[in-house]
Amino acid sequence: MKLKALGQSGITVPEICLGTMTFGEQNDQPQAFEQLNYALDQGLYFWDTAEMYPVPPKSETQGATETIIGNWIAQNGQREQLLLASKIAGPQQGGSHIRDGLTRFTEAEISSAIDGSLQRLQTDYIDLYQLHWPQRPSNFFGVAGYGNHQAAQTDQITPLAETLMALDKEVKKGRIRHIGLSNETPWGTMKFLQLAETLGLEKIVSVQNPYSLLNRSYETGMSEIAHYEAIGLLAYSPLAFGWLTGKYRHGARPENSRITLFSRFSRYSNPQSIWAIEQYALLAEKHNLSLTQMALAFIQQQFFVTSTIIGATSLDQLKENIQAFQLQLDEEVLKGIDEIHRQQPNPAP
Repeated sequence: MKLKALGQSGITVPEICLGTMTFGEQNDQPQAFEQLNYALDQGLYFWDTAEMYPVPPKSETQGATETIIGNWIAQNGQREQLLLASKIAGPQQGGSHIRDGLTRFTEAEISSAIDGSLQRLQTDYIDLYQLHWPQRPSNFFGVAGYGNHQAAQTDQITPLAETLMALDKEVKKGRIRHIGLSNETPWGTMKFLQLAETLGLEKIVSVQNPYSLLNRSYETGMSEIAHYEAIGLLAYSPLAFGWLTGKYRHGARPENSRITLFSRFSRYSNPQSIWAIEQYALLAEKHNLSLTQMALAFIQQQFFVTSTIIGATSLDQLKENIQAFQLQLDEEVLKGIDEIHRQQPNPAP
């Protein structure tokens, strides 16, 4: 397993991060333990979770993912061998069931969120603590366009400096070791970096944003920040909720798959995405690759990607995903990918 530097944190992480948002919903605890054990055996000691998980979020299961991981730690130990990443939910998508709706990024609410995560994870520190999405109105979770209605929604926004100072205090307490962003924009990323330098506060080390063959928007703006500021990408949804495995081609809806179970996940099902998926699938077949292999190997080869977050609902899926990272796409495949991208760029931002 290749290791890469996590920003300027001084630590390295595997090029694959285990995503766990299905734990507690599509995967029960024994299935989750099976994945965690296998991942660790393969050198995947970097695990990502969130207080909001599992997905889809609902009050009945909120926090179950962290609880399952905590139960694994309690049973197996090995905490020092792991790098645990978690995330605090903000107000715009979090729902009132998370901390009774007290989900602003203030010092008190950040402290409360960390209290809950530490208790569920059965640990006294989190290696990487991330803001799950901007508290301010912004473009995340597939929202396109920044209009007047967003710019006008400024009530109850916690100043970024206040949020960063609160996170800095938690680092100094030892309850979190490093901080990162998620679903963040170039402006937000640079603002946090500027505040850290100006105020002498903890610097972010990563940004967790979507990145896949269907959404390469990170390449504009954010990749340049990664290059000059040493802020690597933790790429989530690399297989676009399973669409880039090919299992939904030609209208197929496998039993117990995410799209079959949860029709609300329509981010990758528009006609433009369907066309692009088919073209990528044909390209993969032409070069004797699976679509999954090609989609994941493409991400791995981008300089700005620190680690790719892969999740699975079965051990077989997890094994296939991990094996894809052993591939290196040649120039002919990469040219084919770029040609499809030029014809249909970012159909699912």
